[in-house]
Amino acid sequence: MIDFRSDTVTQPSAAMKQAMFDAPLGDDVFGDDPSVNALQAMAAEMLGFEAALFAPSGTQTNLIALMTHCQRGDEAIVGQQWHTYRWEAGGMAVLGSIQPQPLEHQPDGSIALADIEAAIKPDDGHFARTRLVVLENTTGGKVLPQQYMHDVAALAQRRGLQAHIDGARLMNAAVAQAAVSGIDPLLQAKTLCQGFDSVSLCLSKGLGAPVGSLLLGSHDFIARAKRPRKMLGGGMRQSGLLAAAGIYALQNNVHRLAEDHANAALLARGLTEIAAAHPRLAGKLDAHAPQTNIVFVDIAADIAPAFSDYLAQHEVRATSGLYRVNQCAVQRFRWVTHLDISRVDIEHTLEIVRKF
Repeated sequence: MIDFRSDTVTQPSAAMKQAMFDAPLGDDVFGDDPSVNALQAMAAEMLGFEAALFAPSGTQTNLIALMTHCQRGDEAIVGQQWHTYRWEAGGMAVLGSIQPQPLEHQPDGSIALADIEAAIKPDDGHFARTRLVVLENTTGGKVLPQQYMHDVAALAQRRGLQAHIDGARLMNAAVAQAAVSGIDPLLQAKTLCQGFDSVSLCLSKGLGAPVGSLLLGSHDFIARAKRPRKMLGGGMRQSGLLAAAGIYALQNNVHRLAEDHANAALLARGLTEIAAAHPRLAGKLDAHAPQTNIVFVDIAADIAPAFSDYLAQHEVRATSGLYRVNQCAVQRFRWVTHLDISRVDIEHTLEIVRKF
């Protein structure tokens, strides 16, 4: 089975499992699990924050951040396709009583600064109180530029707002930008976070841990965040077993994300070459060039069901959904590369597509 559905499907390596087995344990709700404390301290130092908080998932660390920054009736500015708005079951509204103000994206995945500024509500009793600006980096596999990140943080500070990063794949963004800037990816990640009040970092996507996410911020912010974590059921006990996997991931699996990016680029190039070599596929297969580890491939609606069935028959798994491109219906397939997909797997997948 070659599983492109998500980088959440990764399995812990033998070395990671050994680190989990050897982890010293305590009770994290009491704050005395040494492995959790070590992970939190490591991540905070790594990304330039005072403190961090370990929780089961990125959905939860995002919601904890929103509920810590905002009170009932406050508003958070988000993107139409942000995970915090579209893919987290409406948690900010349902559980946090926070009003989302979704904005349209630009082609590069960003939200225009002018649109953010225009969405900030005046101090008037008719409106929800705008309190927070949320970014997502990467977004759909696209990397938000460093200057843009800093401009949004500066805008929020100038308007008296808090700013949060959904950094589920922040390390993918850092590795991609480091390849251009020539600096170390960990330093790049810290730079991307500068000026933001909080960031959520997922450990169970490309970093390969089985479970877990971190919320980072100031000492005061993290102290306050412990209450919504408890409320949401995220206060685990001997969670050092999981934290040890996170420590291993941060120590060993950041720089190797470049391999996933290279495999995604190889997949996209191969699919494009297959389409170019077969005139009957003209306009029926369009592979979007990836920036990180996510490849979107548009397949014409008349062949998409057969293509999907063929992949399944040959044990290749990817997710897909209906889209409209230039007024035409297509099936958009999402292929995510990760540490359990090798270059050989990419080449085998391309051969399967050629046979189809």
